[in-house]
Amino acid sequence: MSRTVLVTGARGFVGSNLMLHLQRRPDLSVIGVGRDDDLDAAITRLSSDDIVFHLAGVNRPISPDEFATGNAGLTELLCDKLAARGIAPTLVLSSSIQAALDNPYGISKRQGEDCVREYGRQNPGKAVIYRLPNVFGKWARPNYNSVVATFCNNIANHLPIQVNDPGAPLTLLYVDDLISTWLDLLDGSPDHADQNGFGALSTVYHTTVGELASTIESFRTSRQSLITEPVGRGLARALHATYLSYLRPEQFSYGLTTHADARGEFVEMIKTNDSGQVSFFTCRPGITRGGHFHHSKTEKFLVVCGRGLFKFRHMVSGETAQLETSDQNYQIVETVPGWTHDITNIGDDDMIVMLWANEIFDPQRPDTYQEPVDHAKP
Repeated sequence: MSRTVLVTGARGFVGSNLMLHLQRRPDLSVIGVGRDDDLDAAITRLSSDDIVFHLAGVNRPISPDEFATGNAGLTELLCDKLAARGIAPTLVLSSSIQAALDNPYGISKRQGEDCVREYGRQNPGKAVIYRLPNVFGKWARPNYNSVVATFCNNIANHLPIQVNDPGAPLTLLYVDDLISTWLDLLDGSPDHADQNGFGALSTVYHTTVGELASTIESFRTSRQSLITEPVGRGLARALHATYLSYLRPEQFSYGLTTHADARGEFVEMIKTNDSGQVSFFTCRPGITRGGHFHHSKTEKFLVVCGRGLFKFRHMVSGETAQLETSDQNYQIVETVPGWTHDITNIGDDDMIVMLWANEIFDPQRPDTYQEPVDHAKP
């Protein structure tokens, strides 16, 4: 039997991301409620076995009075409606670290927490409060309440950004990490709520405004330099994904420089600061490329289209070797330091070869020495 999940504030930044995750799950019946939707009708579909993610609230009102009605008042109304129905679904409140402040916004968020805490006292184990720091990710509105969204949007669109204090600290929470925590809660893992009802956040990042701006700028300039930063984990991964989400469709692609001669074309694709670079080249039928050796530089070749003959000769012993590879039997061919090597297109059509080198090519120190494979030194 499927569970029902009710999300208030479903069309907001966090709500939209949460809804996208929830709606992919066939075991859930998901109800999203926005500002103009019927909350009462949604609540009638709930039971005590279900869960409510209360994300709706106000943070940029026209009048400060709206803080009280849009945060504390709405939360109290939700708790009252659940009680009136005689049901006690798990209630998850999205609060803010600013609830600790004595300003109108902080007070209204703290009062909302008190309502949920009282709900938890009446229904033990059924309430969790999450005080969120600066949440960022795709679909956050720029120039609103997220510096990450503003920087990503402006840098992606070549607009100026303002950094008043580069050393100012930032505490950031990636929206997908937040949702992962909530999905774990939904699936029954311990919520780790403390005695005050606060739930634990699994991953929070600490950086500065200056570091944030520099990191996002590097994503834009990578299209010119081809240097890709380490974006496979942690904060850099989250920021990179967020930055890309602010590109418009006409910005989804960018050009590369092609180096062409009679042998074919050579194109550099991706470079890294510590893991080399990826390129590809084409080779006309009957043409040989290479004919050089390296002292320390290493490479990996993959023929993705056509047929190639690799030949090798040891620079000291004179030992030779050769191997054939093609798009019918994909193989990685490695070049080994101290062996001169080349590749010949032995097919009838242009050959296309992917190439990884362990270091970025440095014309001042290329570590590449011309030496024909078929010419043995006396």
